[in-house]
Amino acid sequence: MRLRTDDDIYRARLVYLGPPGYTLPVQLPYAQYGLFVLLVPFYMFLHWLVTFQGPDLFPAWEIALAMVTTSLVFRYVDPDRPARMVIRTALTDWRHTREPRREQCDARFVARRVRIREDLA
Repeated sequence: MRLRTDDDIYRARLVYLGPPGYTLPVQLPYAQYGLFVLLVPFYMFLHWLVTFQGPDLFPAWEIALAMVTTSLVFRYVDPDRPARMVIRTALTDWRHTREPRREQCDARFVARRVRIREDLA
């Protein structure tokens, strides 16, 4: 007896093809559109923090950075590792895996006196 695997479930992607009758030239999952929509205002806010200028009519740099960031995040996304975990792992690794500037030595424990007891109770 052969068991059917669930690989078809993993291959199925929720993809937005475009408006009815007009397909888009690229097929992106809904999650990529969502991350892109969140990143553009984030990069616009960072641009405002740096320059203190009002928003641009067409935020080209912010859109380009959001596209690159979205593609980098989704390069590591698969059915077993959602985008949320990829982002959390990247932020955690960025903050906590730096090598110390000085070599750290572990404390040494030295016995100054050894006691031998006859009974353990």
